[in-house]
Amino acid sequence: MAISHYFEFGDHVTGGIRQSVSQQRKMFDLLGVEYTTEPDLSADIFHCNVMGPRSVWYARRANANGVPVVAHTHVTAEDFGDSFRFTNALAKPLKPYLERAYSLADQLVCPSEYNQQLLERYTETPTRVISNGVDREKLDGFESLESEYRERYDLESPTVFLVGHVIKRKGLETFVELARRMPELDFAWFGHLDLSLKGRETTRLIEESPDNCTFTGFVDDIRGAFAAGDIFCFPTHEENEGIALLEAMAAGKPVVVRDIETFAWLEDGDDSIKISEPGVDGFERALERLEDPELRQQLGEQAKKRSEEFSLDAVAAEYEQLYREVAR
Repeated sequence: MAISHYFEFGDHVTGGIRQSVSQQRKMFDLLGVEYTTEPDLSADIFHCNVMGPRSVWYARRANANGVPVVAHTHVTAEDFGDSFRFTNALAKPLKPYLERAYSLADQLVCPSEYNQQLLERYTETPTRVISNGVDREKLDGFESLESEYRERYDLESPTVFLVGHVIKRKGLETFVELARRMPELDFAWFGHLDLSLKGRETTRLIEESPDNCTFTGFVDDIRGAFAAGDIFCFPTHEENEGIALLEAMAAGKPVVVRDIETFAWLEDGDDSIKISEPGVDGFERALERLEDPELRQQLGEQAKKRSEEFSLDAVAAEYEQLYREVAR
């Protein structure tokens, strides 16, 4: 079986989508699946990760030539807003475009049940939930970087941290306000920080953040983030899954999340702390509780144990089954 595994805009897209594509290809290697990264319709299956115009064109050709099409649903209109400059304006026309684009697939791959529920409003194309998974090997040896990264960014334990693009949708306002309310703690957001791509409100929040709130920008070794951080605080308002969350759990870090549908699988008080009330107060109380190192260790151990079901080995088996069914 040969797969055409196409990633349109691959030279420009970063963050979780790029990480997901990289992990998919690592899983293909684990399975011994033959694949090309080119849009090759002589393959047995055409699998696209971003339904841009070239992907749509090839999907239509694949339909005409009897080649099964698998499409990932990383992008939704709901997830697109409050990301970068102009994305709010583009989110509304994006939905009808995606409805048509996703309808070209024979099978849609959704990274979470919440994402699947959204896609069922877009199209009648069959959907299947397959997690992006977590690449544990990517984190190997992260502990050895703790001193280096704490010194580099002047961080003291316990540090509240987040990993990913700095965008408003991910709870930027809450993160900054927590830092302002809790000056005794260090807060660090590790991830791309290109203010030319940010909206006015996002830029203001970053520039007016308190001294104990650090935005590191791109880091050369993301393991350093998980080494320097103690409490993963993820107040995101909308998420398709959240690879950084899975990575934090795999690293044994306690996680505090907003109680949104995407995180319904998490167990409050067991493998996470989930905040359901609006505003910042609930997050502040959770962080105060987690200043206790014993509680951090307990929740971190449970989080690490829960993350095992998202290992690449486990997820790879789901891809193998999917491709066999689609190729029939």
